[in-house]
Amino acid sequence: MKYNNVFLNAIGYELPPVVITTQELEERLQPVYNALHIPQGQLQAMTGIVERRWWDADYPPSEGAVLAARKALGSSSVNAKDIDVLIYAGVCREQFEPATACRVADALGIGGGTTVYDISNACLGVLNGIVDVANRIELGQARAGLVVSCETARDITDRMIEHMLEDGSMEAFKLSLTTLTGGSGAVAVLVTDDSFGAPDGAPRRRLLGGATQSAPQFHGLCQWGMRGIQDLQARLPKAFTQFMSTDSTSVLKYGVDLGIRTWKAFQGRLDWVTDTVDKVICHQVGSGHRNAVLKALDIPVEKDYSTYEYLGNMGTVSVPLTAALAEERKFLQPGDRVGFLGIGSGLNCLMLGFEW
Repeated sequence: MKYNNVFLNAIGYELPPVVITTQELEERLQPVYNALHIPQGQLQAMTGIVERRWWDADYPPSEGAVLAARKALGSSSVNAKDIDVLIYAGVCREQFEPATACRVADALGIGGGTTVYDISNACLGVLNGIVDVANRIELGQARAGLVVSCETARDITDRMIEHMLEDGSMEAFKLSLTTLTGGSGAVAVLVTDDSFGAPDGAPRRRLLGGATQSAPQFHGLCQWGMRGIQDLQARLPKAFTQFMSTDSTSVLKYGVDLGIRTWKAFQGRLDWVTDTVDKVICHQVGSGHRNAVLKALDIPVEKDYSTYEYLGNMGTVSVPLTAALAEERKFLQPGDRVGFLGIGSGLNCLMLGFEW
């Protein structure tokens, strides 16, 4: 994919108010740690995550998305009436139907001829949404689109801690461990053509193109969904609860292989070589994933900006929110060639290249 007239006009974000340290989570797991002879501090040592953010209990994802969207629109010259397409791209959604995007659009006063819908593709949702809007712009179907997401890790983390305490086995601990890296946050990415221009002093952030690769044979390595709780007498599901299961070793192995393949396609599509890429924003999973990916792609660690240490893995929100923070802290500079390196369970990989 290559683009001629697509710009990342603004990024708005919202961070949740509740700070949860890794030490707090490990203290809740103390009985499991004792039974399995696991030393305290193991989770932080393995992931590099010191803390993450959670929303308050029962916080609707649409509310975080609306707050982030208002910030994105407020920092641009684009009004709600200018939005031709609104996409909600989070893993966390409020109902099976209608699309969570509808509630966000209503709160923002967006409607009429605007196309409103959800996209779901694990951690790649927002990047897929950016591509979807970019394609519409290039086809002349839209001038401006808003991609929003809000992820919440509170409920699934609580449930998997309960599961580990109930089960107590090393197998349950290993398959549930990645859940504890989860963080929460909201983001809104405003994508436009060149007719709106950039606010005074803001970088242009031109989307040049990207590449995607997939390895769907590994779709079972990381799963998040619902499963039945068995009534032992009736032998029927009597209720449903969330679960998450991740074979983290295999996800890392095959994810890195997929990343290498995508990086080669990405470089070929944009005629870039590694030395000419100024900065990258890698998906924020943890220290092991980040270090393995950067090493495999031969990207110096100083070219990457990370937030996982204090925000954890925010899923679809991670890459764009990290980019916004990197820009605020002057890590991303006007004129930089910037790569967004996204990967999601499935397995799918998408990389986008910007001239900042």
